[in-house]
Amino acid sequence: MLVYCGPVGIGPKSGRNHIAYRCCDQGRKAYRQAPHAARRIDIGRLVFIGETWTKTNMAPLRGWGTRGKRLIARVPHGHRKTLTFLAALRAVAITAPCVFDGPINGEGFLLHVQQILVPTPKPGDLVIMDNLGSHKARIIRRAIKAAGAKLIFLPPHSPDLNPIEQAFARLKHHLRNAREQTDEATWRRIGSIPKSVSATECRNDFLNAGYGSV
Repeated sequence: MLVYCGPVGIGPKSGRNHIAYRCCDQGRKAYRQAPHAARRIDIGRLVFIGETWTKTNMAPLRGWGTRGKRLIARVPHGHRKTLTFLAALRAVAITAPCVFDGPINGEGFLLHVQQILVPTPKPGDLVIMDNLGSHKARIIRRAIKAAGAKLIFLPPHSPDLNPIEQAFARLKHHLRNAREQTDEATWRRIGSIPKSVSATECRNDFLNAGYGSV
Protein backbone atom coordinates (compact mmCIF):
# COMPACT_ATOMS: atom_id res chain seq x y z
CA MET A 1 0.00 0.00 0.00
CA LEU A 2 1.32 3.41 -0.97
CA VAL A 3 1.10 5.79 1.99
CA TYR A 4 1.58 9.55 1.68
CA CYS A 5 2.71 11.37 4.82
CA GLY A 6 2.08 15.10 4.52
CA PRO A 7 2.83 17.96 6.92
CA VAL A 8 -0.07 17.50 9.35
CA GLY A 9 -0.60 19.54 12.48
CA ILE A 10 2.42 21.82 12.24
CA GLY A 11 1.84 24.76 14.57
CA PRO A 12 2.55 26.23 18.00
CA LYS A 13 0.95 23.26 19.77
CA SER A 14 2.58 20.60 17.66
CA GLY A 15 5.83 20.16 19.55
CA ARG A 16 6.48 16.58 18.45
CA ASN A 17 5.83 17.31 14.80
CA HIS A 18 8.06 20.38 14.96
CA ILE A 19 10.90 18.28 16.39
CA ALA A 20 10.32 15.57 13.77
CA TYR A 21 10.50 18.03 10.89
CA ARG A 22 13.53 19.74 12.39
CA CYS A 23 15.26 16.36 12.57
CA CYS A 24 14.21 15.71 8.97
CA ASP A 25 15.76 19.05 7.98
CA GLN A 26 18.98 18.10 9.74
CA GLY A 27 18.96 14.72 8.01
CA ARG A 28 18.57 16.36 4.59
CA LYS A 29 21.42 18.75 5.31
CA ALA A 30 23.71 15.91 6.41
CA TYR A 31 22.76 13.92 3.30
CA ARG A 32 23.55 16.87 1.03
CA GLN A 33 27.00 17.18 2.61
CA ALA A 34 27.81 13.47 2.32
CA PRO A 35 30.42 12.38 -0.26
CA HIS A 36 27.89 10.54 -2.46
CA ALA A 37 25.84 13.72 -2.87
CA ALA A 38 28.83 15.93 -3.65
CA ARG A 39 28.97 17.52 -7.08
CA ARG A 40 32.32 15.94 -7.80
CA ILE A 41 31.02 12.38 -7.41
CA ASP A 42 31.00 10.13 -10.46
CA ILE A 43 27.24 9.78 -10.96
CA GLY A 44 27.89 6.60 -12.90
CA ARG A 45 28.36 4.91 -9.51
CA LEU A 46 24.92 5.95 -8.19
CA VAL A 47 21.97 3.55 -8.40
CA PHE A 48 18.62 4.90 -7.18
CA ILE A 49 15.87 2.44 -6.28
CA GLY A 50 12.19 3.35 -6.26
CA GLU A 51 8.68 1.99 -6.48
CA THR A 52 5.40 3.47 -7.66
CA TRP A 53 1.83 2.36 -8.28
CA THR A 54 -0.06 2.18 -11.54
CA LYS A 55 -3.69 1.30 -12.24
CA THR A 56 -5.70 -0.12 -15.10
CA ASN A 57 -8.06 2.87 -15.15
CA MET A 58 -5.55 5.67 -15.68
CA ALA A 59 -6.59 8.46 -18.05
CA PRO A 60 -5.26 11.92 -19.01
CA LEU A 61 -5.76 14.58 -16.34
CA ARG A 62 -6.11 17.40 -18.85
CA GLY A 63 -6.31 18.00 -22.59
CA TRP A 64 -6.78 20.49 -25.40
CA GLY A 65 -10.21 21.83 -26.29
CA THR A 66 -12.02 24.67 -27.99
CA ARG A 67 -11.87 27.88 -26.00
CA GLY A 68 -15.08 28.47 -24.07
CA LYS A 69 -16.32 24.88 -24.45
CA ARG A 70 -16.18 22.07 -21.93
CA LEU A 71 -13.68 19.34 -22.80
CA ILE A 72 -15.40 15.97 -22.62
CA ALA A 73 -13.51 12.68 -22.49
CA ARG A 74 -14.25 9.12 -21.45
CA VAL A 75 -12.70 8.02 -18.16
CA PRO A 76 -12.99 4.40 -16.97
CA HIS A 77 -14.66 3.81 -13.60
CA GLY A 78 -15.66 0.79 -11.60
CA HIS A 79 -13.35 -2.22 -11.39
CA ARG A 80 -9.65 -1.48 -11.58
CA LYS A 81 -6.39 -3.27 -10.81
CA THR A 82 -3.45 -1.79 -8.94
CA LEU A 83 0.08 -2.76 -9.97
CA THR A 84 3.41 -1.85 -8.37
CA PHE A 85 6.39 -0.96 -10.55
CA LEU A 86 9.92 -1.18 -9.13
CA ALA A 87 13.11 -0.20 -10.90
CA ALA A 88 16.60 1.23 -10.54
CA LEU A 89 17.74 4.46 -12.17
CA ARG A 90 21.30 4.94 -13.33
CA ALA A 91 22.73 7.99 -15.06
CA VAL A 92 22.39 6.22 -18.42
CA ALA A 93 19.35 3.93 -18.17
CA ILE A 94 16.53 2.43 -16.15
CA THR A 95 17.53 -1.05 -14.98
CA ALA A 96 16.09 -3.91 -12.91
CA PRO A 97 12.43 -3.20 -13.86
CA CYS A 98 9.79 -5.34 -12.20
CA VAL A 99 5.99 -5.24 -11.89
CA PHE A 100 4.10 -6.77 -8.97
CA ASP A 101 0.43 -7.66 -9.08
CA GLY A 102 -1.14 -5.44 -6.42
CA PRO A 103 0.54 -3.49 -3.61
CA ILE A 104 4.00 -4.60 -2.50
CA ASN A 105 5.20 -5.59 0.97
CA GLY A 106 8.60 -6.25 2.52
CA GLU A 107 8.70 -9.80 1.19
CA GLY A 108 8.05 -8.59 -2.36
CA PHE A 109 10.72 -5.92 -2.09
CA LEU A 110 13.23 -8.50 -0.86
CA LEU A 111 12.37 -10.71 -3.83
CA HIS A 112 13.07 -7.82 -6.20
CA VAL A 113 16.41 -7.06 -4.52
CA GLN A 114 17.64 -10.66 -4.48
CA GLN A 115 16.54 -11.83 -7.92
CA ILE A 116 16.48 -8.70 -10.10
CA LEU A 117 18.46 -5.86 -8.51
CA VAL A 118 21.51 -7.59 -7.03
CA PRO A 119 22.87 -8.93 -10.37
CA THR A 120 23.08 -5.36 -11.76
CA PRO A 121 25.32 -3.29 -9.38
CA LYS A 122 29.07 -3.23 -9.93
CA PRO A 123 31.69 -3.24 -7.16
CA GLY A 124 31.95 0.28 -5.76
CA ASP A 125 28.42 1.31 -6.73
CA LEU A 126 26.26 3.21 -4.24
CA VAL A 127 22.70 1.88 -4.03
CA ILE A 128 20.39 4.60 -2.70
CA MET A 129 16.78 4.03 -1.68
CA ASP A 130 13.93 5.53 0.33
CA ASN A 131 14.05 5.47 4.12
CA LEU A 132 11.35 2.84 4.66
CA GLY A 133 11.21 0.08 7.25
CA SER A 134 10.66 -2.58 4.57
CA HIS A 135 13.97 -1.54 2.96
CA LYS A 136 16.06 -1.95 6.11
CA ALA A 137 16.02 -5.70 6.63
CA ARG A 138 19.46 -7.13 7.34
CA ILE A 139 19.08 -9.65 4.53
CA ILE A 140 18.69 -6.75 2.06
CA ARG A 141 21.81 -5.06 3.38
CA ARG A 142 23.76 -8.31 3.13
CA ALA A 143 22.60 -9.00 -0.43
CA ILE A 144 23.69 -5.56 -1.67
CA LYS A 145 26.98 -5.73 0.24
CA ALA A 146 27.69 -9.17 -1.26
CA ALA A 147 27.42 -7.58 -4.71
CA GLY A 148 30.24 -5.20 -3.76
CA ALA A 149 27.93 -2.18 -3.48
CA LYS A 150 27.15 0.10 -0.55
CA LEU A 151 23.59 0.77 0.65
CA ILE A 152 22.57 4.35 1.50
CA PHE A 153 19.17 5.58 2.68
CA LEU A 154 17.62 8.88 1.73
CA PRO A 155 16.43 11.21 4.51
CA PRO A 156 12.74 10.70 5.46
CA HIS A 157 10.16 12.54 3.33
CA SER A 158 12.66 13.45 0.61
CA PRO A 159 11.32 12.31 -2.78
CA ASP A 160 13.02 15.33 -4.38
CA LEU A 161 16.39 13.72 -3.61
CA ASN A 162 15.52 10.56 -5.54
CA PRO A 163 15.78 11.25 -9.31
CA ILE A 164 13.78 8.14 -10.16
CA GLU A 165 10.66 10.01 -9.02
CA GLN A 166 10.98 12.17 -12.14
CA ALA A 167 11.13 9.05 -14.30
CA PHE A 168 8.03 7.71 -12.55
CA ALA A 169 6.17 10.96 -13.28
CA ARG A 170 6.86 10.47 -17.01
CA LEU A 171 5.84 6.81 -16.72
CA LYS A 172 2.43 7.73 -15.31
CA HIS A 173 1.94 10.46 -17.91
CA HIS A 174 2.65 7.88 -20.62
CA LEU A 175 0.23 5.37 -19.06
CA ARG A 176 -2.54 7.96 -18.76
CA ASN A 177 -2.20 8.82 -22.44
CA ALA A 178 -2.12 5.13 -23.41
CA ARG A 179 -5.37 4.43 -21.47
CA GLU A 180 -4.72 0.71 -21.16
CA GLN A 181 -7.57 -0.96 -19.24
CA THR A 182 -6.52 -4.60 -18.92
CA ASP A 183 -3.82 -6.22 -16.81
CA GLU A 184 -1.95 -7.70 -19.76
CA ALA A 185 -2.00 -4.49 -21.82
CA THR A 186 -0.80 -2.43 -18.84
CA TRP A 187 2.02 -4.90 -18.14
CA ARG A 188 3.16 -4.78 -21.77
CA ARG A 189 3.00 -0.98 -21.82
CA ILE A 190 5.07 -0.68 -18.64
CA GLY A 191 7.58 -3.19 -19.98
CA SER A 192 8.15 -1.11 -23.10
CA ILE A 193 8.90 2.12 -21.25
CA PRO A 194 12.37 1.48 -19.70
CA LYS A 195 13.93 0.82 -23.12
CA SER A 196 12.44 4.03 -24.50
CA VAL A 197 14.08 6.22 -21.83
CA SER A 198 17.23 7.86 -23.20
CA ALA A 199 20.53 8.35 -21.41
CA THR A 200 20.01 12.11 -21.72
CA GLU A 201 16.71 11.89 -19.84
CA CYS A 202 18.34 9.83 -17.08
CA ARG A 203 21.23 12.25 -16.72
CA ASN A 204 18.84 15.21 -16.61
CA ASP A 205 16.91 13.51 -13.81
CA PHE A 206 20.16 13.27 -11.84
CA LEU A 207 21.04 16.90 -12.50
CA ASN A 208 17.56 18.11 -11.55
CA ALA A 209 17.86 16.30 -8.22
CA GLY A 210 21.24 17.93 -7.57
CA TYR A 211 23.62 15.09 -8.42
CA GLY A 212 26.60 15.80 -10.63
CA SER A 213 25.66 19.47 -11.02
CA VAL A 214 28.36 21.75 -12.34
